[in-house]
Amino acid sequence: MWIDTHCHLDAPEFDADRDAVREAARQVGVTHCVLPAVQRADWAQVAQLALRHGDAYALGIHPLHVPLAQPEDLQALDEALAERRDDPRLVAVGEIGLDFFVPELCTPNMRERQWAFYLAQLKLAHKHRLPVILHVRRSADLLLKGLRQCPVPSGIAHAFNGSVQQAQAFVGMGFALGFGGTLTYDRSLQLRRLAGDLPLNAIVLETDAPDMPPHWLYQTADQRAEGAAQGRNSPAQLPRIAEVLADLRGLPLAELAAATCRNAQRVLPKLAAL
Repeated sequence: MWIDTHCHLDAPEFDADRDAVREAARQVGVTHCVLPAVQRADWAQVAQLALRHGDAYALGIHPLHVPLAQPEDLQALDEALAERRDDPRLVAVGEIGLDFFVPELCTPNMRERQWAFYLAQLKLAHKHRLPVILHVRRSADLLLKGLRQCPVPSGIAHAFNGSVQQAQAFVGMGFALGFGGTLTYDRSLQLRRLAGDLPLNAIVLETDAPDMPPHWLYQTADQRAEGAAQGRNSPAQLPRIAEVLADLRGLPLAELAAATCRNAQRVLPKLAAL
């Protein structure tokens, strides 16, 4: 079986065929998906989707949504985590983190605002004894600083693309690193090297669907200009992404499946009961 540790099944790209998308993934062995919310308005929907499909979810405020988030959203998150503490499908606080790639988020004011929301959500994870799912984009060192200030039980550094030293720091704090479609590109040399060399117990798999498409779904700008549609990523792509990782590591696919599922259940312990 496979666990997709990061899938935005609530995204509007799936509005037309959401149930069929989830069933297609189940047919290829993706038994569980973790659905991270990105803003307060999405919390109820991701919880309902997780219940409907037998999946898991996380509640949080994504850094891309921090510009429009309000301080009372943090209070609402605290209350939602308390109200749902006995829900076995609530496995983490997420997706939270820092993004220093998008130019609008890199101004001094927005960096400070992102940091405030990140640290506040770490404190909520600590309070409610939940792992976190971290958005890491050009921000690994500052994310690690936050974790040192406010330790949490465990978590996943989603779509990790940092250095070996940063990877080791996350792993040393009990985190796993999420790998998905990006490692399928031949040009992703550093990422493929990292995914091939890390200890196996440090790796979990994810799609980030509908985003982060593997190379076989990607269309270049020229192809799109000629009318080719960009391929939509989905959790059904996870086993094929896993094949690429298994080849990089020289592992039998079944061994990779078993290991990455164990890893996901270790860093998101409530998954084990689902």
